[in-house]
Amino acid sequence: MPARAGVGFKGEHAETVCGDRPDVGWFEVHAENYMVDGGQRLAVLEELRGSYPLSLHGVGLSLGGAERLDPDHLRAFRELADRFDPALISEHIAWSAHGGVWFADLLPPSLSRAGLDRLCDNIDEMQEALGRPILIENPANYLVLPDSDMNEVAFIVETARRTGCGLLVDVNNIYLSAENVGIDADAYIDAVPAGLIGEIHLAGFTIDEHAGERLLIDSHGAAVDAAVWRLYDRLIARVGPRPTLVEWDRDIPDWPVLYAEAVEAESRLARLARPVPA
Repeated sequence: MPARAGVGFKGEHAETVCGDRPDVGWFEVHAENYMVDGGQRLAVLEELRGSYPLSLHGVGLSLGGAERLDPDHLRAFRELADRFDPALISEHIAWSAHGGVWFADLLPPSLSRAGLDRLCDNIDEMQEALGRPILIENPANYLVLPDSDMNEVAFIVETARRTGCGLLVDVNNIYLSAENVGIDADAYIDAVPAGLIGEIHLAGFTIDEHAGERLLIDSHGAAVDAAVWRLYDRLIARVGPRPTLVEWDRDIPDWPVLYAEAVEAESRLARLARPVPA
């Protein structure tokens, strides 16, 4: 995957993207949206793949959950990956299902030794099923779970080293976690080993205020905030350019607005480029 800026592909932009072939480094799609037997979605994805590198981003395997992964979901993911041969595959360090009930959210796991073991087992199962390594994305935190006793960076780094996966560093999630639960965002950015980072995510957030309390929500429905850009600059200045995705999944804007966000990320990549540490 080129160390350039990419964007999440949306059907609303299909005509413009497929017709005009804008200068974007790559596109990412949510794998679950394309786990179908045929039809227009897959035809458009075939056309997209003919012109751009592609990344598959999973949002439904519940890697951080306490239960085994759904074998049918894994099988469908493998079939999609085999068909489109993406440059990158990623999933979340999160859980979204329990006891047969699916939640419309990506909930952070317990940062404990037991949580680490479960996550590693699930990543091993996913990588074995796909026949290739994946990247795992750090969660957005809204509270500290009572049984968490590990630092999040140490947790995800040990996970990567035990399983052989790489890291997808979501800078927006780091900023949200800093604001919501009080972690040190700069220290987090500085601590992630450069050699493990395979991709970076940027996104917008919303603010939920109620009864004097303020919570930042990982909504993916707005432009990247200035504070997130600052953290991104800090990360790139240290580790060098990485494939960087701008996510915008709700209140999807017209293509020029999303494209401008990609151009901004691309300009920062170029300005901050430096040799990657060994």
